[in-house]
Amino acid sequence: MFNNSNNSQASILYRHGDVLIRHIASLPVGAQKRVGATLAHGEITGHSHRIQQSHAVQLWVHGSDLFLEVKEASATLVHEEHRAIELPQGLYHVWRQREYRPDAYVEVVD
Repeated sequence: MFNNSNNSQASILYRHGDVLIRHIASLPVGAQKRVGATLAHGEITGHSHRIQQSHAVQLWVHGSDLFLEVKEASATLVHEEHRAIELPQGLYHVWRQREYRPDAYVEVVD
């Protein structure tokens, strides 16, 4: 977890392998609910970055952006190859890490 103590809670970042999560103040207007609790699938390994307590969260999408709402006091982000992370109640923007290639930026694949 990264935290810049000079800013509000919105500056808190969590890194979980190739997934980056940032606390945000509100969802974008027009965000749509998405079913499930998986933030990212590993196409090669079959592993996934997912919330252990699926009942405690709601996923949202806005265009190609993914958002996570933790509705209970906390939720645990798990993956077979990473240490679990506890996310406190709140709203989050979720990104997949991308890598540069001369012809394009591509999402990192587990």
